[in-house]
Amino acid sequence: MSTPLRTEQPHPDHPQLDRYDTAALVGAFVADQALAAQAVRAAAPQLAYAVDAAVPRLRAGGRIVYVGAGTSGRLGVLDSVELQPTFSWPRERAPALLAGGESAMFVAVEGAEDDSAQGAADLAALRPTPNDVVLLLAASGATPYALGAAAAARAAGALTIGIVNNPGAPLATACEVAILLDTGPEIISGSTRLKAGTAQKIALNTFSSSVMVRLHKVHGNLMVDLRASNAKLAQRALRLTVRATGATEARARAALAASGSRVKVAIVMLEAGVDAAEAERRLDAAQGSIAQALAT
Repeated sequence: MSTPLRTEQPHPDHPQLDRYDTAALVGAFVADQALAAQAVRAAAPQLAYAVDAAVPRLRAGGRIVYVGAGTSGRLGVLDSVELQPTFSWPRERAPALLAGGESAMFVAVEGAEDDSAQGAADLAALRPTPNDVVLLLAASGATPYALGAAAAARAAGALTIGIVNNPGAPLATACEVAILLDTGPEIISGSTRLKAGTAQKIALNTFSSSVMVRLHKVHGNLMVDLRASNAKLAQRALRLTVRATGATEARARAALAASGSRVKVAIVMLEAGVDAAEAERRLDAAQGSIAQALAT
């Protein structure tokens, strides 16, 4: 019998887990999952490299494509969905492929992750281009569905970024950029929805948020490219505009109304003393950078 992957090995510190009292049980889970952040910290140089490799392609019109199975795939779907309301990233530029299809988001589709040909076919159906950035997630790093998608993505010239939780994983070798989140054994042996999944979520948050900062979706540390699609977000847009410009609420509200509730446009209008059309022109010329738009 071959040696199990690190993520599949029994945790050496908790062989009597089922005998813990509730306080000790909860404490053990919390303490172990806190180690996920350490694993991501160790991978920070690779994450930074991935961000720098991705940004030029995305500036050229590429997409962020997420691929995975099970927990890893669902985490990819979650990250993809959150980009549009948070950063106004077009939904069509963040497709997510989940082994077993959309229904697998809610009900496990057994065996779907073992189909490498389907992974390749699903990726190819997106008509990948060299400007696309494909994130492939697998705790084991050996999921056939992800490996098939990686091969198809590389054949199309897309940037492939593998996020795995085991050293020496085949998916890391199959991708142009490898990000190892070495989380080790889980408290419940093999349950990678625990700290392996937690580490993947942190890594995805870090990668996509860093990319959006580099694409000028953030001004200072303010989330200025959100979509004010409901009452809560409309209030947030107003607060952001006031915070960024020092304008009164009345002036900020008027600028937002004139700009179609676009915070970045409203900020440039107020700071530069221009109308919405001119503010938008300046932002377009500055690739969305408020600082550069105000410097013109």
